[in-house]
Amino acid sequence: MMSEEKAKNVGPSRIEMTYERFGDPQAPPILLIMGAGGQLVHWHEGFCAELAGLGHHVIRFDNRDAGLSTHFHDAPPPDLPAALAGDLSSASYTLSDLAADTVGLLDALGLDSAHLVGASLGGMIAQTVAVEHPARIRSLTSIMSTTGAPGVGGPRPEALAALAGPAPAGRAAVIERWVAAFRVIGSPGFPADEAELRERAGMAYDRSHDPVGTLRQAVAVLASGDRTAGLRTVGVPTLVLHGADDAMCDVSGGEATAAAIPGAELVIIDGMGHNLPRQLWSDIAARIARLVHRAETR
Repeated sequence: MMSEEKAKNVGPSRIEMTYERFGDPQAPPILLIMGAGGQLVHWHEGFCAELAGLGHHVIRFDNRDAGLSTHFHDAPPPDLPAALAGDLSSASYTLSDLAADTVGLLDALGLDSAHLVGASLGGMIAQTVAVEHPARIRSLTSIMSTTGAPGVGGPRPEALAALAGPAPAGRAAVIERWVAAFRVIGSPGFPADEAELRERAGMAYDRSHDPVGTLRQAVAVLASGDRTAGLRTVGVPTLVLHGADDAMCDVSGGEATAAAIPGAELVIIDGMGHNLPRQLWSDIAARIARLVHRAETR
């Protein structure tokens, strides 16, 4: 693992992006793209080390409006309830902009292309890169994500309830909200270590806490519409992973993603919710490694 680094003037928006690398820089590159409100630390170092140990150059990074990358504090206030009702006028950007940031980071790293692994919102960004920048992606792994089509990949009411309400004030309250949410959206078959959850939530809070930035990311998803037609054009080897017990993004989202992408492999994992349980790291890393090997040797 190397220490965190910063790339400046990234992509068309000329933003700053913070990233961290694991493994041999000469090995096949895997870019890990995190979900809404997530930071690079939410790709656990242990999981990154598993992937790097299988012969990869692993890069985790902060999306715009998360962590130590550029935050759009001067943007108009995002109105999520209005966006859910169909009024998208408060969107500051779309998934296309987040995809362009991702491609810009590849440019900054001197990489002509990479294997993209995205979780939740990160899966949507990776899908968008595959559709809009096909020359820059070698393989696609979409985890606990969806296509943007109405009627698939939606959250259960209890998941929305766990995340609803006013943003908690102060470090301790934010950490407790995070832990309480994971009791609802986490993996029922693979119970989390709540002490470790608290530690990770505290680590993220201390790096950056921007609930409004998370709302901007969420509105961007709604403003980006349905990717199904575009996904039918994706030509890279694709793996779709989804938890059978995902309360935040229903498994129908993963099924729709795999159905749209020609030749995609769909793996539904019993007991997995909207996270990457430590108990599954080795299995998930091995599946990604097999996909990368297939893409590199075809």
